[in-house]
Parts: sequence; structure tokens; C-alpha cells
Amino acid sequence: MKKRSPAVFSLLLCLWLSQSLPADFLADLARPHQGRSMRETSTHKIGADGKFDPKGKPDPNSNWDNKSVQPGQTKVLMDVKGPGVITHIWMTFLGPEPHSWARNGSANHQEMLLRMYWDAGKRPAVEAPVGDFFANSFGKRSEVISLPVVVEDADSYNCFWHMPFRRGAKIEIVNQSEKPISLLYYNIDWIKKESLPKDTPYFYAQYRQEYPAAKGKDYLILETKGRGHYVGTVLSVRTRSPAWFGEGDEKIYIDGEKNASIWGTGTEDYFLSAWGLKTTSTPYFGTPYFDQWGIVGGHTSAYRWHINDPIVFSKSIRFTIEHFGWMSPDENPEYKSHSWNEREDDYSSVAFWYQSGKPTFKARAPHAKDRTLPNLDDIIYARDFTGKKYHGPANAVTQQLGLYTKKQLLYTPQSAEDAWLEIPFEIKKKEPLRLLLMMTHSYDFGRYQAYLNGVKLGDVMDLYSEKISSREHHLLDFWPDPGKYTLRLECVDKNSRSTGYYIGIESVRLRKRRPRVREYGHDADKDWRKKPILYK
Repeated sequence: MKKRSPAVFSLLLCLWLSQSLPADFLADLARPHQGRSMRETSTHKIGADGKFDPKGKPDPNSNWDNKSVQPGQTKVLMDVKGPGVITHIWMTFLGPEPHSWARNGSANHQEMLLRMYWDAGKRPAVEAPVGDFFANSFGKRSEVISLPVVVEDADSYNCFWHMPFRRGAKIEIVNQSEKPISLLYYNIDWIKKESLPKDTPYFYAQYRQEYPAAKGKDYLILETKGRGHYVGTVLSVRTRSPAWFGEGDEKIYIDGEKNASIWGTGTEDYFLSAWGLKTTSTPYFGTPYFDQWGIVGGHTSAYRWHINDPIVFSKSIRFTIEHFGWMSPDENPEYKSHSWNEREDDYSSVAFWYQSGKPTFKARAPHAKDRTLPNLDDIIYARDFTGKKYHGPANAVTQQLGLYTKKQLLYTPQSAEDAWLEIPFEIKKKEPLRLLLMMTHSYDFGRYQAYLNGVKLGDVMDLYSEKISSREHHLLDFWPDPGKYTLRLECVDKNSRSTGYYIGIESVRLRKRRPRVREYGHDADKDWRKKPILYK
């Protein structure tokens, strides 16, 4: 499919927005606006002494408009007196990968904590990782093209939520990484007002997480007392079980009711999709990141903006979502697979709402080290097996790609004949594991069959891709006995579109299964060699 030009894409977006926005959206521009436009910015400024001064005048002789925030430091982006309304926030910074201007890499946006305070409040009204606030979860950079949030090309972070304040506003970013925030640029546009209507509510956003979602109760997104309206959700899920996680319904309790009067029909339905989720971005809903369907360890992040349909409450709101979905037989006490099981996946969220007065939501964002998803894998890096005894004729070298933090092994046979690669590893104890490979796909890669200790696993893996990318290939769910194992990959042929028979592999991974797999023990005594199983 031909890629649309930026001009065509912009035209289509404008047409889409013009048809989906309220009729008075553009009409408001033809009415008088009260106040004076202002901006807080990272523009380089100098004082009377010729030295940098954030309150000085812009320096026409300097293009050094970015800031660096060292580990543990807090950067104040805005600290002004009111009344006023923030109308737009834009920022950008280097990604986490090594760069010529940051050779050891930089903080990722999950490690940056965004905080906003209104009227000198002690508790932040907005507290969320920078990435999650802009619908970018898991520290991954994804494009978002929506009405209140736009992350163009996955690196320019824009927000158009209106954020009123009366006495003052303060915005800061806390670097909770062990690496610096590099080349931070920002512009914050606001309108200084003479006054605000007495009933003007404040804007709030709060991050929350459960790793994993607590057993026996719905995942809580927001609970607060007061008067207001709920305007948005960012939900992120890392699956800990095979199959589809999203059968859970949203359940919203208004004004203290015991039974939810707003009850949905499924997770993807709340996010305005159907029959599952896929990567998409629209003005009001989207799924910026969705890596692989139905795997153990899959990542999904979705947003839903209640722009035309805010959820209104007078006394309180309690917003929850069930964490139910399909389950593999070995995680079901009856050894059955069906769609209605309570799953224990890893959940995180950001709730967005407007409210009069102070909210009573008790959640606070944990430190970045606790926001990082727990590691599930024992990793055997392929880069350690370039020696001739581990592969057939042809070269095997290590190669650094931006896809991985470690180097991958690249094996370059010129044909499928006698082209093979082996990676040995050892199992220390018997426990339920999933065997998978972190593989590279490319335009010159072949088709390979996997074997474990001589046992054929799954179908042939086609490693061809028009663009270089990475993908997990899941091979086996098993209870291996302690001992030595060898993963062997044999070249079968190549995709007709591929220009070669190469293979790139970052690692062999043994991924831990949920504790209940061990508890039920359905497959503990089965011989995986006789009948290899991969639950989907």
C-alpha cells in the first residue's frame, strides 16, 4: 500500500475533525476572547549580565533552546500567577537509545514524572509519567493523532486540554531515571485572565497501576468525591497469560450508588473498537501500541477521550474495569478454555477529569523503578554463540541494532543448504515455562524451523519483512526437567520476496508462567517431547 504524503494526511485529518467536532467549535473563534496570550518556553534567555537567566530576554544569537535534566533532578517548566487557562503544551526530547548527543542513552518517557499544581496546592493535580499522560505507555514511543493529545511521529508531545487556574500554576518534570533527560524543548501556551467564573472546575489527571491486577476485585481507574465530569482514560495492559485479555466490562458508579448504573460490554467496546483491539489512532479513541495477539507478555495501550460524551457526576464517581478474559486450559482449575476467567495481567492507567474543589482520590504515582514492569524472562543472549561449532558454513557475527539494548547474532548463509544455528542453555529446576525467541525480521532473511533437543516445534518461521523489525516467536509451553538443552534453527527456504537466507536473533527466552499454572499442575507430568504444546 502506498504511503500517503504528510499533506494528504493532514487534509484527511482536517476533514475528519471538521465532521466530528461540535458545531460551535469553529464558531467560537469568531467571538471575542477575553484575556492576554502568554507562553512559558525553553527558549534560551539571558539577563543584563549576559548570562543565562530564565526570566531574561530571548537571546537572538543562540540556538541553545533545550535543557538537560540530570538523574534525580526536577525541572520546573512553568511557575506563573493567575488567573489563567493553559491551552496547549508541547515538548520533545531525545529517545532512550544511544545518540551522538547522548552516547549512553537518555531517560525514557516512562521514567519522567509530570506534575502540575494549581493555586499552590500541596498535592499535584496532575501526576503521571510523561509518556502515559500523552497516551504513550511502556516507555515505547508511538504516534497518536487525536483531538486533545497529538504525538506526531512519536516524538513531538502535544496536549490541548484546557487547564484553568485562579491564583497560580506550576508544571514540573521529575527525572526518576538513572540517565539524563536530553535535549528537552518545551512551549506552554496560556491565556492570562482578569477572572474566571466561580463554577470553573479544575483539570486533573492521575496515574495508577497494579502489577498484577488484584485478585477478586475490579481494577480501579478513579474514585473521587465532589462535582465534575470524567473526560478520558489511558489504559495499559501487559498480559501474563495466553489468549485475549479484554472481556472485562467497565463499571462506573455515580454519586455513591452501590450498583454500577453504567456497565459496559467489553474492554475493546469501551475503547470504541470491536472484536478485539488493533493499532489505530482517531480523534476520540485509539490503540497506539499493540505488539502481538494472544501471547504471554503482550503489550496493549489504548486511549478513550470523552469529549462529546463526558461522564457527569454531582457527588462522586468510581470508575472500574473488570480484568476478565480467555484463559488457557493449564490456568483453569477444570483444565478448560473459555472466555470468562479472572485474569491476573499487569494493569496501569491514567484517569482524566474536571472537578470543583479538591479530589479525594488517594492514588499516587510510584517511583519509576516501581513503574517498570517486572521481568518475566530468563534470557540466553545469542550474541555469545558466534563460534563455528554453533552454526553451519557462512559467517556469524554480532550486530548492534536500535531494536535491542544488546547486540544480536547475525548469521549469513548464501543458501538454505546446510544452513543452521544452535544455541545451548541449561535448565536449573523444573517449573512451568514458555520458550520463545526474540527474532529480527528483514528484507534479506530466510524461513527457519525450530527444534529443541531434536524435537520439532511449531511451524516454519518466515523472517522476511520489508522493513527491519523485531518480533517474539513463541514455541512451547512446558515443564522441562533440569539439564542441558539445545535450540536449533534450520533454514528451510526463503520468502519469494526476500533477497537472502539470513537470520538475526537477539535471544532465547524462558518466560515464567503465572503461579496458578504451578498450583494446578495440569501438565507437570506430561512429556513435552511426545506432544509439544503452545497455548494460544
